[in-house]
Amino acid sequence: MSEQESWRELRNRRMAEPGAVEAYEAARLAYELGKTIRAMRETRGWSQSDLARIAGMTQSAVARFEAGGTVPTLPVIERLANALDADVEVRLTPRAPAA
Repeated sequence: MSEQESWRELRNRRMAEPGAVEAYEAARLAYELGKTIRAMRETRGWSQSDLARIAGMTQSAVARFEAGGTVPTLPVIERLANALDADVEVRLTPRAPAA
């Protein structure tokens, strides 16, 4: 068995554990939000410390958020959005029916 097959097998076993899919999805969303915040911050030429100061947070909190290390609360997202002069939009989109 190749190393890649071994990792794939391990991943499949882990994803079959109760709550794994939900935890993976939460981590994916946290990562995507963090990536968006980082891109907006960098576009403005701000450091993490700059964003933290404007948002009333610590630099380490901004770093954890940008890395996807924490699942943010809505108030934290609002603070970051306000600091970046952005709006927060929450949208639910129906999934396509299974074929």
